Amino acid sequence: MSDSDPTPVRADLDPPTRRPLIGLPTYYGRGQFGVWDRDAAFLPSVYVTAVTRAGGRAVLLPPEDPWALSEVAELDGLILTGGDDVDPGLYEARAHPRTQVPNVRRDSFETTLYRHARTANVPVFAICRGAQIVNTVHGGTLHQHLPDLDGYGAHAAEKKDEFAEVEVATTPDTAVAGLIGTGATVRCHHHQAIDNLGAGLIVSARSDDGCIEALETPDGSMLAVQWHPEETLEDLRLFTGLVEAAACRAKTRTTTTLQTPTEAHR
Repeated sequence: MSDSDPTPVRADLDPPTRRPLIGLPTYYGRGQFGVWDRDAAFLPSVYVTAVTRAGGRAVLLPPEDPWALSEVAELDGLILTGGDDVDPGLYEARAHPRTQVPNVRRDSFETTLYRHARTANVPVFAICRGAQIVNTVHGGTLHQHLPDLDGYGAHAAEKKDEFAEVEVATTPDTAVAGLIGTGATVRCHHHQAIDNLGAGLIVSARSDDGCIEALETPDGSMLAVQWHPEETLEDLRLFTGLVEAAACRAKTRTTTTLQTPTEAHR
């Protein structure tokens, strides 16, 4: 059981087919549980619930030693999760006074994961901070504090642990549009956003004020959104899209592995 899904699961019933394995990076923080007050690896359970309900198997990745390319290739899909501000040093900028102290360990871990995932053709879905990591890896930059800029509306709620609702319109003929249609009302909590778009990326959704709210690679193998779809568990289309892409990769990889050397080179 989990706080977000109290329905018990029978351990004796295996799914009829192998579910794709989806990696989700975690982050370190202080946790209190029972009589303990210890350092712990964290990730909100809604991410795990979303992956599971979409048909995937979630594996949590603590930010320890960087994963090798061969290890990342064992994943069927990768989700770069939300969290604190990205280090401005990743895009050669000085920190704004409102930019959080960077978590260099997490930044390094996740940029390595993403680079290896792209090399290994592992499908990627990036969320909020994850979208910003993706953009910086591709050489893009970020607005460090949207309230300082004219014309931008609120993309974060005033109260802690709440979300602002933002209307987004998708770009026709993009993978994001194919999954959610022409637009949606989404839940946002970000004071930073994409400024200059990274090389090899296209914009797939904007909010009414023009803020980039989704981006992707032209082949759709990487999708990134600035909002938090895990906070709307009744709509799992973006997670389902990743799980389906991961299942296709897993099937192809298994077929290739089962081939004889002669068959693999025909």
